[in-house]
Amino acid sequence: MPSPKTTGHTWCTTAHGDNAKAAGADLAALGEHMSSCPQLHRHLLILHGATEAMNGFVATRFVSTLLVLAVLIGLGSWLL
Repeated sequence: MPSPKTTGHTWCTTAHGDNAKAAGADLAALGEHMSSCPQLHRHLLILHGATEAMNGFVATRFVSTLLVLAVLIGLGSWLL
């Protein structure tokens, strides 16, 4: 009997009934992972936060600079 052809996505994320409840061991493992993961990559998290702050700073000034340039070009073309 040939196997059915699939698109590669054969798993489902929904659960019905009591199977969706997390076990105590799962919650303990998740808590351990969540507490240790940021400590392992602390420097990368600091770098990520710095780049996000710089992105916000540059983005707001970039739009303001474009607006000022558009006004100056508009005034220059109106005067000429």
